[in-house]
Amino acid sequence: MLIALAAVYGCKIDDILDIEDRRALPTADLQVLQRQASKPQERTSAPEQPTAPPQPEPDSVLAAAAESAAWAQWAETTNVGDIALEQLSVDVQTLAHEYLAGDAVQVFQRTRLLRDRVFALLEGHQPPRQATELYVSAGYLCGLLAWMSSDLGNLRAADTHGRTAWLCAENAGHDDLRAWVCSTRSKVALWEGRLRDAVNHARRGAHVNARGSVGALLACQEADAWSMLGAATEAEAALTRALQARDSTGPDEIGGLFSCPDARQENYAAAVHLRIGKPAKALREAESALTLLATQPVRPYGTEAQIRISQAAALHSGGQPEGVMEALGPVLAMPGERRMGPVTQRMRELGAAMTRSPSADAGVIASVRRTIEEWCLDSARQHLALSSGDGPT
Repeated sequence: MLIALAAVYGCKIDDILDIEDRRALPTADLQVLQRQASKPQERTSAPEQPTAPPQPEPDSVLAAAAESAAWAQWAETTNVGDIALEQLSVDVQTLAHEYLAGDAVQVFQRTRLLRDRVFALLEGHQPPRQATELYVSAGYLCGLLAWMSSDLGNLRAADTHGRTAWLCAENAGHDDLRAWVCSTRSKVALWEGRLRDAVNHARRGAHVNARGSVGALLACQEADAWSMLGAATEAEAALTRALQARDSTGPDEIGGLFSCPDARQENYAAAVHLRIGKPAKALREAESALTLLATQPVRPYGTEAQIRISQAAALHSGGQPEGVMEALGPVLAMPGERRMGPVTQRMRELGAAMTRSPSADAGVIASVRRTIEEWCLDSARQHLALSSGDGPT
């Protein structure tokens, strides 16, 4: 090997050995090297000719081509087909629509199973285009789980789903999904009492170039948070932006929970105007929302309940206590498993407002308050805790 290296570098063997190297070499090897060094160096009078670069053997060229072909074959393989991707998108849309009027716990479990399927597919191999579509489906599913978890009373779990949904939106580079995830995270922050975070999430989503009705919903959510902070001017400005966004609304990619029809927007406006001390305006918006809701093919029971609570609160604030029970009738008739977190919270707010009322000792008001307190004891969260199924995770 030393002889070969000396030939490659064009030097003497002594040039690549030092004293320590010689001490380490066996005696037989040293004798070979001495004989080699004593040989006369061959000289030639012919000038050195530049050596041509080595040419690959024909077999090497063919082998390299085969390697490229093998990689292309691997890159072309996928664990999911276009038809399956289309079906996943349809399934996501179905769940988003069914949650509005179906059994919340059952829809939650089906959403969780579908999310697990999509996660498993993403752990396999597919071309980038298909991986992007899988990330979009995974993001919407995690967004659904976040919304449902908050409705079922587990805000910490909801926040976790929201962060994962945002990661999926970023990996997919999908602006519509980014905006809806911001809406979901704003909702979770609001009910967790992080009102400034709720405003920031809503504003972040509003700066995304998204299509559909999400712009109107984000502005409504910002107004909702401002009203809870007591910032009436900011709340009104956000509601104005919601109306402007409604005029430029296009079709929603998913729909259902991920949409903001006019009735949902009026529901937000009524709640905001109640908090900033405009009960007459809130009453008109609540009644308009109920009229709009009657024209929808699917009537989301959660939204309808909140609208009727706003109607009852506006009647109470406007000095019409006799209309409160009539407005609350359909809400009080809701089965316990449909009494989601936002609805029970709104009912508690109504009860607290009645307690602070100058006429709080009046017979009608006292009766309504007691009814509300008893009603809130039987909620979806209690039903979930008592069921044998898994909780919202």
